[in-house]
Amino acid sequence: MGGNRKVAFDFETAPDNPYREEDRAALDPARAHIVGCSFSVKEGTGIYVPIDHRIGTNIDKDAFFAFLAAFLMDRSIIKIAHNIAFESSMAYARGIVIQAPVYDTICASQMSLKSIYDFRKLNESGLKRLAEELFGEPLPSFSSVTDGKHFDELDAQDSETVRYGSADSDFALRLYHKFNDWFDRYLPKHRYIVEKIESPTAVYLGIMKANGIPINLPLMQERKMEAETEMERIRKEIEFIIG
Repeated sequence: MGGNRKVAFDFETAPDNPYREEDRAALDPARAHIVGCSFSVKEGTGIYVPIDHRIGTNIDKDAFFAFLAAFLMDRSIIKIAHNIAFESSMAYARGIVIQAPVYDTICASQMSLKSIYDFRKLNESGLKRLAEELFGEPLPSFSSVTDGKHFDELDAQDSETVRYGSADSDFALRLYHKFNDWFDRYLPKHRYIVEKIESPTAVYLGIMKANGIPINLPLMQERKMEAETEMERIRKEIEFIIG
């Protein structure tokens, strides 16, 4: 990392063998594994580290995950990612809890204005959309790069694999600077919210996703029935008022 204290990172994942045919399994920490990881410390640059590709040369897994744990738990480094909840869930599946300081650029996006009056919504905060909207640089889609394959089936040394794998961390770092410049100029308190509240919370949402959460199903069903009864009462009251 060259002593840099602001480092963006991103995981590429693929389904475990029993789940290769299941839709979206690559996004589930219980059914997927980390295939590669990219890092960026300077805007416009990034490196892609292949970990578990089936084609090409990979780094030594044990050495890499030891490094990854040290990096993600280093409290002197700001760990930057776009949708850090996902990286958190995958890291936690490896026994790693990402430590603050952290910065989630998808949270920052939703705390910034897209126009004079409107804040961005979650569905307007995808990395590819922001890259084109804010930097004028269209990024290739996952499907166009993988062409129906899982990411671990791509050649680890192919230029398109490396380019796609590196782009997310590069643009996460660019967004970090872009949004912070905007916050500092217009809404400084929103930067505090992103850095101190939203981003750390996203890390623990990822852990919750990996662990699952207990629910009281009978109680939830009871509350559902109560809500439906109340909605029906309100509906009848409105009908009576308006005739």
